[in-house]
Amino acid sequence: MEKTGFTTRRDFIVNTGKAGIAASVSLSALSSFAGSCGAGPAGNGPGTPYTQQPLPYAYTALEPSIDAQTMEIHYTKHAATYAKNLAEAVQAEKVDTAKTKLEDLLGSISKYSAKMRNNAGGHYNHELFWKSMTAPGGATAPSGKLKAAIEKDFNSVDAFKTQFTDAGKNRFGSGWAWLVVTNDKKLVVASTPNQDNPLMDVSDVKGFPLLGLDVWEHAYYLKYQNRRPDYINAWWNVVNWDFIQKRFESA
Repeated sequence: MEKTGFTTRRDFIVNTGKAGIAASVSLSALSSFAGSCGAGPAGNGPGTPYTQQPLPYAYTALEPSIDAQTMEIHYTKHAATYAKNLAEAVQAEKVDTAKTKLEDLLGSISKYSAKMRNNAGGHYNHELFWKSMTAPGGATAPSGKLKAAIEKDFNSVDAFKTQFTDAGKNRFGSGWAWLVVTNDKKLVVASTPNQDNPLMDVSDVKGFPLLGLDVWEHAYYLKYQNRRPDYINAWWNVVNWDFIQKRFESA
């Protein structure tokens, strides 16, 4: 295991997570007034708030697929930092958040700084990521119009899951795998580096993201170490297909 300033990389992730808990609690409290993640694409619905929203479940809710310690560190440290840095960026770059939806800002992200790109993307991606998962017990597979669209564009649900899994496994370094509705209403699988996403004007594949999977190492290292494929396979057990269905119907 790689050595760091702490004894191991695992110790580093745990300790940095603990350091961010106090700051993120205040962010979560303030964000409770800002509403929830909008279902619709840019231009429709309320959009995604610029502030971090409370998790829709307990840190333990996704076990055993995602362990509670990883969830707590991921939410209170990593995601909270994106929200904090986004707030600094919009203030420095004079973005009127009352008039500019986060989705619209992402659509013209090339006009902004690297700090804005990294943190606006990181915040949006994580807000979608939390809501794309749910405690076991909900729908275990797509259904209805979403299932029909997946079968049309990928031939089968299994073929889609294989392609999506490969996009996550094969993303070199840090990034995301996506299920995207393109502008011509076709479903495609894509992968983006770092905290980029398909809403951005700099993205190779553009469209409305229905489902996103975080394959940054901090999303899985404590439980799965370097076994990213094991993390992805377990993650399918907690996908919130009801939420994804609603996003598809709004796109």
